[in-house]
Amino acid sequence: MWISDRYIGRQILSGTLFAIVLLSLLLVLGNIFQKIRSLLVELQAPISILIEFAINVLPVSLIFTVPWAFLSAVLLVFGRLSSDNELNAFRVAGMSLVRIAAPVFFLGLLFSILCVWLNVSVAPRAKGKVNNIPVHVARSMIKEPQKLLMAGVNQTYLKDVKVDTDFTEGEGFKNFHVFLNQSPGMGGAYIHADRAEAVVYEEKQQIHLRLTNAYIEGQRGKKDGAAEAQSDEEDEFIMLSDDLEWMVIDYSDDGLEKPKLGEMSNGEIKEFVNSWPEPAADARPAKVEAMRRARARALAEPARRYASSFACLAFAFIGVPLGIKARRRDTSTGLVLSLVIGACYFVGGNMISDSGLAPWMAWIPNIACVLLGIILFRRARFR
Repeated sequence: MWISDRYIGRQILSGTLFAIVLLSLLLVLGNIFQKIRSLLVELQAPISILIEFAINVLPVSLIFTVPWAFLSAVLLVFGRLSSDNELNAFRVAGMSLVRIAAPVFFLGLLFSILCVWLNVSVAPRAKGKVNNIPVHVARSMIKEPQKLLMAGVNQTYLKDVKVDTDFTEGEGFKNFHVFLNQSPGMGGAYIHADRAEAVVYEEKQQIHLRLTNAYIEGQRGKKDGAAEAQSDEEDEFIMLSDDLEWMVIDYSDDGLEKPKLGEMSNGEIKEFVNSWPEPAADARPAKVEAMRRARARALAEPARRYASSFACLAFAFIGVPLGIKARRRDTSTGLVLSLVIGACYFVGGNMISDSGLAPWMAWIPNIACVLLGIILFRRARFR
């Protein structure tokens, strides 16, 4: 029996590790290609920033690739064992299907423990670093802040900003143009300056743009509930300034984005929920319901992390019987099945967590996989 355990376990482990490397490489490269233009072309950031970005993206991708890779390995290995009649040989030797699958459950438990560590401790911090990559870029570029304002391109890290200039000279810009695009609640603006210079305030950890002989023309944004009868002329403004400073980026800790739910640790989520404000007495029912759903999502986040971490163990129940049923010598069937099952599992789990239901509902995909796996195991015993 121990020989069969090592034989099956070694194939499952090697197949899982190979699939983890392949899937993680695809996901990490996909994220890098999304950022490579803004990091290396627009900002000319050092290669160390790109490496740091890839390192922080990897744990986030692993929480998906580890369960997917494990399921793919189980489907492919047991599909091959079935097609080569090796399972029949094990059964003739007196081993039940559950005993044959024991290495799968053991490895599924080990990978689940790994996913708990990734989901609870590593991935939230990594997500926060990925989302605050502009601040890390600024911290590495304070010696050459003018690179944050490359000419003629949309500024990825300066939201809704486009810069145009004839040429640069040292750390300054001449005949400098800035176009601020309209955004919800904010009006657009056009800024022209004879000269612009990026200035670093190390004590404040901020980068300012100093404009000389600045001309600013724009439109004020309308707040919610503003009178629609107000004319466009009344919203427009023109301003002249001999010396104007504009803070373009804050690379201090205060400039970090407010952590989102997925970036908080479980302890921070608990504190966040305990400090949740009560809705005002005169609040609209729609707003009260929105606050209730948001609080419910926050309460369900820790449960979702633990539930999705045990996806490997849940996949062990359905992977073995489904792998046996795969068509003979057809490896593509196992890959397609793993993609479909994995997509349904993670999409369904996220939908349940975002719906504002009770935290225990996050375990429904796991429970469904286990129950379905038990039914399929009972049927597979007689094949």
